[in-house]
Amino acid sequence: MSGSSGALGGFGLLELLPQSRAAWLGAAAALALAALLGAAVWRWAGRRAGSARLQRVGTVSGLFLYPVKSCGGVALQRAEVTALGLRSGEMRDRFWLLIKEDGHMVTARQEPQLVLISVNCENGYLTLNAPEMKELRVPVKLSRKNAVHNCRLFGLDIQGRDCGDEAAQWFATFLNTQSYRLVHFESQMTPRKSRDIFTTFRSKDKIAYPDCSPALILSEASLEDLNTRLEKKVKIQNFRPNIVVTGCNAFEEDSWNKIKIGNVEMKGTMACPRCILTTIDMETGIIDRKEPLETLKSYRLCDPSEQHLYKSSPLFGWYYGIDKTGTLQVGDPVYKIVN
Repeated sequence: MSGSSGALGGFGLLELLPQSRAAWLGAAAALALAALLGAAVWRWAGRRAGSARLQRVGTVSGLFLYPVKSCGGVALQRAEVTALGLRSGEMRDRFWLLIKEDGHMVTARQEPQLVLISVNCENGYLTLNAPEMKELRVPVKLSRKNAVHNCRLFGLDIQGRDCGDEAAQWFATFLNTQSYRLVHFESQMTPRKSRDIFTTFRSKDKIAYPDCSPALILSEASLEDLNTRLEKKVKIQNFRPNIVVTGCNAFEEDSWNKIKIGNVEMKGTMACPRCILTTIDMETGIIDRKEPLETLKSYRLCDPSEQHLYKSSPLFGWYYGIDKTGTLQVGDPVYKIVN
């Protein structure tokens, strides 16, 4: 029985061998092909990931946004970085602006005491406080009945919705000057293109009321270096950066090109050319028109090949465009993206 069973078993195996072998060979070929494809994908992904590496260059020590252009900044622990710059709740960086009746911007260059106005936001209202002034509360969401003004910043047009007569009177009283209007940039309005101001920016770099860039980065070391040369030291507020970095050398921020902070990625575009706004005493609102500008001019002028861009302005801090939006916070490592 066992013999016949063995014979029968052998005969069965011989009968099935061609079919089993074909199936086995097919499965083996499929596995081999999958392995080859997997290896190829792995190598491609590895090259892609390996094409750029992160090099730590510092740590975020300060975050600031300036809701009203030229007024006081708001220090943050955490911020959202949008395509148009920093955001914290309903506060956006330079989304409010003071204008003349003809629409031209008014900044601390013309009205230095604007720096004495502190700004915050709570319960849907932008709040402004100034010495010897009652608090002004302006709703973030304005009535559609409020007029929309055509504003003019550095030769470019941009819209802004009027914040009302009460706000206009508040500024007129504090500044003891002609009637100005406070306007708000709204999300449906068209932002300005940074590239229309400086060609070093990309076509995707856009802004509301900042001078020209969505983000400005300055290192503590650069400020410390400047202060060693000054008789009267200045503060970081004189330079109105969005992101302050510690743990790097002076002016190292000039060379980072592409950086990553948190899940945010940014691209360096150009140095920040400095003006007389830096000479305003942030505690008194008095403009000096000399320092620290004169000292900066003694050692921070551009290369002659870049005079068409910067002219005679000294350079301090670096402008960045936004490549990837996200969030960042004080204490985050700052990485240089190295290709």
